[in-house]
Parts: sequence; C-alpha cells; structure tokens
Amino acid sequence: MSTSSHQLEPVFSDDIYQLTGVAIAKDGRLFSCYPLWPGPHRYSVVEIFPNNRVKPYPDEQWNSWQEGDDGTNKWVCVQAVYVDNENNLWVVDPACPNMEQVYDTSFKLVKFNLATDSIEDVYRFEGVLSNKSYINDVRVDTRRNVAYLTNSNEGGIVVVNLETGTIREVLHNHPSVKHDPSFTLIVDGKEFKKQGQPVHLQSDGIALTPDGEWLYYKPLTDNKLYRIQTDYLRDEALPDDQREAAVEDLGRFAVTDGMIFDTNGNLYLGDYQNYKLVRITPEHKLEDVVADERLIWPDSYSISTDNYLYISCSQINKQPDYNEGENKRTTPYAIYRMKLPDT
Repeated sequence: MSTSSHQLEPVFSDDIYQLTGVAIAKDGRLFSCYPLWPGPHRYSVVEIFPNNRVKPYPDEQWNSWQEGDDGTNKWVCVQAVYVDNENNLWVVDPACPNMEQVYDTSFKLVKFNLATDSIEDVYRFEGVLSNKSYINDVRVDTRRNVAYLTNSNEGGIVVVNLETGTIREVLHNHPSVKHDPSFTLIVDGKEFKKQGQPVHLQSDGIALTPDGEWLYYKPLTDNKLYRIQTDYLRDEALPDDQREAAVEDLGRFAVTDGMIFDTNGNLYLGDYQNYKLVRITPEHKLEDVVADERLIWPDSYSISTDNYLYISCSQINKQPDYNEGENKRTTPYAIYRMKLPDT
C-alpha cells in the first residue's frame, strides 16, 4: 500500500495537556479525553471545535473533580471515548489517577445521547472489579445490547449486559489478557521502562468485527493478537474453561495501543515502535498503511461516516515516567485524520 496516497491531516493539537481518546460522531462532532496522569491537567472530556477550541463535556461540573471530591458523578481519570452505531457517546472512566488505584469505587461507563447531550445510563463496576483495575477501552454492540471493555492493569475482558445491567469480568486468568513474558518491548531504541522496571501492561486494545460476531483484543506491551467469538463472552452460564478454550491465538503482528475495524473487516492498528499505522486484512495478512514521524504513540481510533480514520497520538513514550524523569516531547499532542481506502 502506498504511503503517499494516505496522508495524515492535522485535526487538533494541544501543547499543554496529554490526550488519549478520540471519537467522531455521525454528524461530525468530535470528542477527546485527557486522563489524570502526571503532568498538567484541566478537563477530562472535551468536545473539539475549529481552531483548537475545546469545551468541557458535558459541562464544567462533570470536569471539576479534585482529590477529596465525590467521584460518583464527576470524571476522575478518563481513558477513552467511543461513539456507537446509534450515535451515542460512551465515556470510560477507570477513575484511577496516575494508574495507581481506583478512587473511592468511582469507576464507571457513561452513555450519552448526543441528540440531547443527556446521560442515558451509568454502569458502575463496584463489587465486580478490584481497586487495582484500570478499565481502558470499550466497544458497544448496539444490536445485541452489550458492551465489552478491557482491564489493562490486571488483565481481563469486562462484559456489560446493557439491558439487565449485569457486569462480569471474564478471561482474567487467561494468558491472552496478559503481557507475553518472553517479549521485550523496545521503543526509541531502548527497553520501555518505568522507574527502572520493564513496563508490562495487559489487555488494552479491543475491536469488534462489523457483524459483532468476534472480539479482537491484545496486551499493550507485546505484539500478540487474540480473538474470541462473542457468543462465548455473552453466555453467562458458560463454564470458564469452555470460554478459555474458545480463545484463538492469532500470532504476532504489531505492538499497538488501540485498534479498530473498518466496514470491510480490515483491522487498523498503530505500530508505536515504528511510528506507523498498519492493518490486518480479513485473511489476517499484515500490511503497512502509513509511516509518519508524527505518529508518536498512536493511541485511539474512530471512523467517520465519510470514511476518515481519526487517530489520536498520546506520546506516552515521550513522558518523563518512561525516560528517567526527562520530558522528551517536542511537538503538541495531536489528533490526525486519514481518508481510508475503499477496500
């Protein structure tokens, strides 16, 4: 695939605050989020407007949390935003400042009706997940009324029955949700470490095939890719061993953060080791899409109705935590977009 025909167009940049997520609505409204990690922080969820203007979403009150506040109905540490097929916005709040531990059981998944900007549902994880969890990314199947999330701190797939409100974590002891211990992650020419220790993060990237039949997922800090038929995740009566036996190890592809399927069944991933965007065809063939030095830790993805792939770059590899205290970032955090090929 030619690199030159798939150029990145800048959409948004922020020279102060570190963003992670991106979500484009059917009418073109654009959203991003900022986790509460080390470094300056202002808002957790924003709607983006032309000329790099942002507005806190849904309002200032939800974005006003400070240590000591009740986090029940405020954003504490937001990791991901996602727009489903019915144009609802979902916000994933692991409520885990600095990825240390969940604050006061305030982790939640919030559904907004974008027609009214009102909250339709809030799903809370108290009693299901531990205070060491970090819910990371979400995919929603509107036809079957189910949401799937990854737990990147401990490893696991969280399944939310959106009709009954039942929440379960599955596969949490399975190798597919854990960093591959045989893999050494090299980024920018050196092993990826925090405070002298190799960084091992668990199930993170997650993607649902267009028909909702398969969930693909992978650990953040290795290049393994797995999938499972969603029937096995949704069946609440299924014994764990049968569910675990249904996991398919697809092999080694790229070290990516987020990932997303297009309508043709191609799976797009960022290769943050190599400042690239790659895709896996329906036949599971790996192809390069674009290499660009601006793809500094491509993080999250969203596809618009006019077939543009939106890409957020969180520059995690440039953060002081991973560079012996030195901030190596030289360009703004950014969101780009790229016209997808028709096939």
